[in-house]
Amino acid sequence: MLDSDFPAPSEGFVLTYTLIAKDVKKSRDWYEAVLDGKVLMEPSTEGTPCIMKVANSWIIINFGGGEPTDDKPNTTVGVKTDQDFLSNFLNIRVADIQSFYSERKDKGNFITEPKEHTREIRCYMQDPDGYLIEVGQSK
Repeated sequence: MLDSDFPAPSEGFVLTYTLIAKDVKKSRDWYEAVLDGKVLMEPSTEGTPCIMKVANSWIIINFGGGEPTDDKPNTTVGVKTDQDFLSNFLNIRVADIQSFYSERKDKGNFITEPKEHTREIRCYMQDPDGYLIEVGQSK
């Protein structure tokens, strides 16, 4: 792994996105296969998360459960439980949504094909835990 691949900045900050997964290895495989993610740190049976570089961003796939910790004393970490409730999602901006969709439609679990909207063309896909990922192309 190159140092430039790992989300540890020498100055400023880097934004990463953390997902809590039922099966970290299954999610790792999905992000690797569907979004060409590069595994930087493999998950372990001791609960070490998986860190992946996906395009020009990073995703941390972590285990849920356990008790609150001293730095978040009132918060328990868990997997998404209500598939019909949305409070956050990944957003992927692409240059050519039709190509992106065509290359991944058989393995990406898309909800619909790309749809034309006022300022963009977009569609949504879901990862193995049901997290939504918006894929959009600006007009």
